Amino acid sequence: MRIAVLYNTDYDEELKDASGADVSAVEASAHAVSSGIKDAGHDVSLVGVHGDDYAEVLEKLKTFDAVFNVCESLRGDARNEIVFPALMDLFGIPYTGASSFALDLCLHKDRCKAFLRGQGLNVPDGFTFDGEAPAGGVELPAFLKLAHEDASVGIDERNVVNTWEELETRATQLHQKYKQAVIVESFIQGREINATLLQVNGRWQVLPLHEIDFADMTEGRPHIVSYLAKWDEAHEDYIGTKPVPVKALDQEIEERLMKSAIAAAELCGLRDYCRVDFRIDQEGVPWIIDVNPNCDISPDAGFVRSAKVGGYSYSSLMDCIANSAKGRSR
Repeated sequence: MRIAVLYNTDYDEELKDASGADVSAVEASAHAVSSGIKDAGHDVSLVGVHGDDYAEVLEKLKTFDAVFNVCESLRGDARNEIVFPALMDLFGIPYTGASSFALDLCLHKDRCKAFLRGQGLNVPDGFTFDGEAPAGGVELPAFLKLAHEDASVGIDERNVVNTWEELETRATQLHQKYKQAVIVESFIQGREINATLLQVNGRWQVLPLHEIDFADMTEGRPHIVSYLAKWDEAHEDYIGTKPVPVKALDQEIEERLMKSAIAAAELCGLRDYCRVDFRIDQEGVPWIIDVNPNCDISPDAGFVRSAKVGGYSYSSLMDCIANSAKGRSR
């Protein structure tokens, strides 16, 4: 196939000012994906988009057999991730990953959590802070995260709060800095497990489970994956949050977790690949804490790590995802 790898070029100061994300990873990931697809035998071209150039880019995409979509934002706003999937749907261009509808649901994490909770899945109780906190509504300690960001943007040790005063202070800080709603939910203290899902011939496979090993975390720091844990290799949080294959997990809990991961992916309408993150409480109950469509597929990302344990090379993984778009009609 002739495949375009679509990625966003709205990084540098524009994106950095908006989120503080590691912008150097955006283009590097697109190049890695491109190399993987090329190694699988396809004809590949990188196509960058900033946002204002959408019409020109759309015309270019029409000339390819399929688009491998790794675009995560436009004009520095992650909420614009839905734009090109919607345009490609409109013009019948086959592409990988979640549809615009599914992306929109998952990009509004508060709505996604409420939806899954309403469908009977285990999601921590909580509320959405948009400038004013209700008098109650969550059991302390609580955990705070931004409603429209990924990559742990805005998360540090202050996001685990033990008092109502701490909650209001930190929620207000996040709301004012990032200009978006803040999710406040009960903090599930326990193991954090990532379920990586790959769709093969229309059926979801759960790749070997991984978890975050907090054994080397500095004493007194909360067991969470902060922004610095993901992006600063010299930071104590990075050292204290090692992803490792899951060991000694009760079979019944594992089966329940995998069933919940597949249910979340199907209910959200996800396609091709995704990751569902869980916390296991002291009673062994798995709780969904995040649903990640079009998750990071860089060679050093957790998704690829799980796939390798499951027997996939990087090129075979990219080939599997790319081929999933082939059968989608124009």
